[in-house]
Amino acid sequence: EVQLVESGGGLVQPGGSLRLSCAASGFTFNEYSMGWFRQAPGKEREGVATIERDGNTNYADSVKGRFTISRDNAKKIVYLQMNSLKPEDSGKYYCAADRTWARLLRGQATYWGQGTQVTVSS
Repeated sequence: EVQLVESGGGLVQPGGSLRLSCAASGFTFNEYSMGWFRQAPGKEREGVATIERDGNTNYADSVKGRFTISRDNAKKIVYLQMNSLKPEDSGKYYCAADRTWARLLRGQATYWGQGTQVTVSS
């Protein structure tokens, strides 16, 4: 059974930091590109960051310089380090996996997690 389990969300003040984790199981992790997406209430889901099998990364303009995606193939975990958080970063963050990086860049994925909530508020 394929599972993507996100953790690390919570309530943080503006300017603060969080690190999200996504633990993968049930598929060959190092053969997949991974991504983080988010969705705020009343808004469409948007891509935040993606990482290819070889470690190449891509970020949404809104998070460049503040967020860092990384992966640990041995542990089958993908991380999202989020710094200098803003209220507009609030939303449910989802982990996703696909063999094709281009599909992730288009917002498509074979596997999705259940999400973890991030709230940035004073």
